[in-house]
Amino acid sequence: MNVTTHLVSSLAKIFPNEDFSARPKYSGASALRGERFAFQMAYRYTEGWGGMVRAETESDLNPYIELRRSELAPVLHAGYSFDDDVLGREPGLYPDVLFPCDGDFRLAPNQWRTIWITVNVPKDLKPGKYKIKVRVFMPAANPVEESLGEETFTLEVLDAVLPDQELIVTHWFHADCIAVQYGVPVFSEAHWKLLDAYFKSFAAHGSNMLLTPVFTPPLDTAVGGERPTTQLVKVTVTKGKYSFDFTQLDRWIKLAKKNGVKYFEISHLFTQWGAAFCPKVIATVDGKEKRIFGWDVASDSKEYTEFLDAFLPELVKFLKARRLQKCTFFHCSDEPGMNHIEMYRKAVTILRKHTAGFRVCDALSNVEFYKNGLVTTPIPAENHIEPFVEAGVKPLWTYYCCGQVDKVSNRFLHMPSSRNRIMGSLLYRYDCEGFLQWGFNFWYSCLSLHPVDVYADTSSDYAFPPGDGFMVYPGRDGKPVESIHHEVFSEGIQDLRALRLLESMIGRAKVAAMLDKLSPGGKMTMTEYPRGEEAVLALRGKINSLIRKHAAKA
Repeated sequence: MNVTTHLVSSLAKIFPNEDFSARPKYSGASALRGERFAFQMAYRYTEGWGGMVRAETESDLNPYIELRRSELAPVLHAGYSFDDDVLGREPGLYPDVLFPCDGDFRLAPNQWRTIWITVNVPKDLKPGKYKIKVRVFMPAANPVEESLGEETFTLEVLDAVLPDQELIVTHWFHADCIAVQYGVPVFSEAHWKLLDAYFKSFAAHGSNMLLTPVFTPPLDTAVGGERPTTQLVKVTVTKGKYSFDFTQLDRWIKLAKKNGVKYFEISHLFTQWGAAFCPKVIATVDGKEKRIFGWDVASDSKEYTEFLDAFLPELVKFLKARRLQKCTFFHCSDEPGMNHIEMYRKAVTILRKHTAGFRVCDALSNVEFYKNGLVTTPIPAENHIEPFVEAGVKPLWTYYCCGQVDKVSNRFLHMPSSRNRIMGSLLYRYDCEGFLQWGFNFWYSCLSLHPVDVYADTSSDYAFPPGDGFMVYPGRDGKPVESIHHEVFSEGIQDLRALRLLESMIGRAKVAAMLDKLSPGGKMTMTEYPRGEEAVLALRGKINSLIRKHAAKA
């Protein structure tokens, strides 16, 4: 069997028919202790119909190495607007899915694929250079085990530890999608087991603030439609009086904290895009379960105001009893525009009446909401952040979603991975406290009209650029299947943490000056930053070189 191999970085998206003739091998790099470092070995089989093979590494780092194989994801709809920094504009197959290499797998004849090698560098690992030999071979079931191709990578582990993450990161977690995908009742024991696995992936990749559905989140839902009920707080109405059971909410918080989540965002208490109506609320009324609020009830109605007057003081009491006041955020309504400002004012006034001492954060891109004192923590889209910077908003947050396509960073499958990873450095340069994105695992069509098989359609039924709606694919074993765009975003957050370490050594002004010098125009902005695989790798190399230099002086 004839297998050609080639080492590439984690930022290389390898297409089946790519020409490697001009690409130098990526044979070595450096990492900090406590970092998740990744590279790839590309391989192509060019004889016959293929066969079953395995992959393995040989290294002193073997106990800390995880192997996965990249596969192609269907991009049925790349997007609706493009700049020049994209890999393609047309439908096609793009590398993204990372299946575990936990057994034999079949070669794809005459096509390039990669083995994704992740090194989970321990914090206490001895600094130095480590060789990692990666090979693809035929399993021993054959008469003679045959090595088909191998490469050797050198990882230098620096004498410095990656600091803990301080940036607050949320990718909205959709509990109902998991229940629907796996066919289990919401908050059944089977569902809780699945949530545990997905929380683990969520936190392991740098997300540390979890959207928490006290009531079914009124997000991406058609007007008059409903998503499956994911309501953690049980509501009882007896002779017109409300009572609340927070048992499920308590379990959610404990499970999330066990997996590394530090912050919680209470799901939106008013509908998306205007705050005009109520979220779906299910209650047991005089012994019978029914929906008591939804699209048919105005958000400023007397009935819903009285409900919140009863509910919010009890929720606040629950959160304070668990010392969660400093790490819990409330949402009012998602993405209101200027034509919604008066309705938003009414809604947020009701909310803030009972949530003194807690922060209200919402994704919105008109600075007038902040200037009018309506939101304590506005979260503007990255392409609308400058007016918020000029207004002196502190702490500063940002987000992106399907609309951020021109020159700015994003994670779409048709974009180069360098454009995804650079977000970490941008968040550092803007000194952001937090980052929000709406889709950790949104496996529905747009407006949640029906479930979508994300292995067949990554665009939410032609609605969003692939990569926007989810970071993970559903695994058959009840665990998430990771994606390249999830791994690369996580690498960007590690870059930010490395920049924080460098800042502790040389000061923020010098770090900012370095980032500006490496950016077009002499200043790093949301639209001007190092572009391309080589430039982004060089940026991280420069950071590590300076850390190495100053760590040696300490």
